[in-house]
Amino acid sequence: MSHHLSGPNLRSPKDDARLDLTDLFVFPAAEAGRTVLIMNVNPFAPTQGTAFHPDAVYRINVDTDGDDVADLAYSFVFSTPVVGRQTVTVHRATGPDARDHMPGGTAIFPEAAVAFGAEPNTVESGGYRFSAGLRSDPFFADLDGIVDNFRWTGNDFGIDKNVFGIVLEVPDAELGDGPIGVWARVSLRQNGQLVSVDRGAHPSLTAYFNAEEAKEKYNAGEPADDWDTYREPWTAVLAHTGGYSTEEAERALRTVLPDVLRFDRTRPTAYPNGRTLTDDVTSARLAMVSGGRITDDHIGPHTDLLDTFPYLGHPHPAP
Repeated sequence: MSHHLSGPNLRSPKDDARLDLTDLFVFPAAEAGRTVLIMNVNPFAPTQGTAFHPDAVYRINVDTDGDDVADLAYSFVFSTPVVGRQTVTVHRATGPDARDHMPGGTAIFPEAAVAFGAEPNTVESGGYRFSAGLRSDPFFADLDGIVDNFRWTGNDFGIDKNVFGIVLEVPDAELGDGPIGVWARVSLRQNGQLVSVDRGAHPSLTAYFNAEEAKEKYNAGEPADDWDTYREPWTAVLAHTGGYSTEEAERALRTVLPDVLRFDRTRPTAYPNGRTLTDDVTSARLAMVSGGRITDDHIGPHTDLLDTFPYLGHPHPAP
């Protein structure tokens, strides 16, 4: 699946769904001159976690100069939930503060309410627009068919699933004039330290490419180290699954390594140039790992998406 269950043995990191990064999206806002950044967490919400983790730091990193190091970071820190209520403080950091996993910089939204009901809570300040809470999962794929040797079932795994969505809309001027690179991270406070337990940008990488024993190391890593660390083992994966030569594999891997989602606003938005909520990333990854032999899982985008902020659909009712 996309980035769902990204810990070892198809489980959530630390066996805690609240820490499980499911997807990252970057696309132009409905309002011209603005960009949307979305990170979703907690697959199967709210049954496997009724609120965001209060000891975690959820973060969206932005590289503005192409060196795969964060120049701008938005951190989201949630309060301890009380009787179904929770708040979140959104921090904006630049420079060295953006490279520190601890939340730093300026609090652009202090203690905004998290929405766990059908309607989102949207707050605006200083040109930013923000919402966090329970939303419909936009990820679509025939996972049953994928695990059954690509015998397609027509069943969409995500059609009735919810996630916790973190949606931030920023002015384009905030991101500079050139292309940007974006990735998300979830860190957890443990024994007085902040430990990275999940990270990613491109969909369906760790599921296809990382051995079980490598997943925790990957989740703790930095994108700037990805090419040197994963080029060789991932080349071997593509040789096995898609019959790639070394040169062909390295050329394909340049799209996803480092694990940073590039977005050039001067070009049409479609994965891997950013990612919209309707991009068929499952078929793109299947085509990549199969060497072009499998090009489609025959599942289309969800129809419950919103045309305006916060873009993610209303949550499905509890089963």
